[in-house]
Amino acid sequence: MGELSSAALPAALPDGALAWAALALAAALVGFSKTGINGTASLSILLFATVLPARESTGALLPVLIIGDLFAIRFYSRHVAWPVLAKLAPWVVVGVGTGAVALWFADDAAMRVVIGAILLSMLALQVWSRLRPAAEKPRPEADAPSVDPGPPRGLLRRGAAAGTGVAAGAATMLANAAGPVMVLYLMLSGFPKLRFLGTMAWFFFAVNLFKVPISAGLGLITWTSLLAALILVPAVALGAFTGRAVVHRVNQRQFELATLVLSAVGAVLLIL
Repeated sequence: MGELSSAALPAALPDGALAWAALALAAALVGFSKTGINGTASLSILLFATVLPARESTGALLPVLIIGDLFAIRFYSRHVAWPVLAKLAPWVVVGVGTGAVALWFADDAAMRVVIGAILLSMLALQVWSRLRPAAEKPRPEADAPSVDPGPPRGLLRRGAAAGTGVAAGAATMLANAAGPVMVLYLMLSGFPKLRFLGTMAWFFFAVNLFKVPISAGLGLITWTSLLAALILVPAVALGAFTGRAVVHRVNQRQFELATLVLSAVGAVLLIL
């Protein structure tokens, strides 16, 4: 592929090898998070918000996330809890609408703080869930396909779909950061690993597609930013295949610990 001229680059994307290397790394981490360890998505958000203006970074990252979703669906499409997604859907719409309104009025500096705060808040919830007494936690299941465990008990037993849907919708619209919300919800549900990944894949594919016209209306997605996403497809693919290989080689405890640590690093660096 020949050199891309500055005129052909998206208006929000910088022209430089170092910047493109950072975006390629972020795209690879997107693929890895979609098919492997979700916490790496926080670092993708951080890299995009560092290379680009924070507000515009949410729209530039969105097409890359959708490409990653397609890989995840390809790998885990047989492992999805459709009833859970149906219960979340109307509440996600409410959350996305709320996030879109907030995004309209936010400036770049505020968006960096908001993105970091969302990630840290979701991290705190995950840490809290891990520190609860063992008796309150659902017993983890094997990775083999199983009957849909249904809505979680305990913390989220009543109104779980509403709270999770609104929080996930707002977080994904503001910062593409709904991953930790869904991680918490599905972990508390006791989902086996493959069903967890399959449900996450379809959830985010549907939500990210829903966000496209809204982001375009806010001026965050352009034809040239879509071109940039296509350029990053090989990096997303590399991350996706790597994530699929890794997820089959780690146990649940290692999976959760890596998710928490990577989410914390991304959130703290973004705020600082």
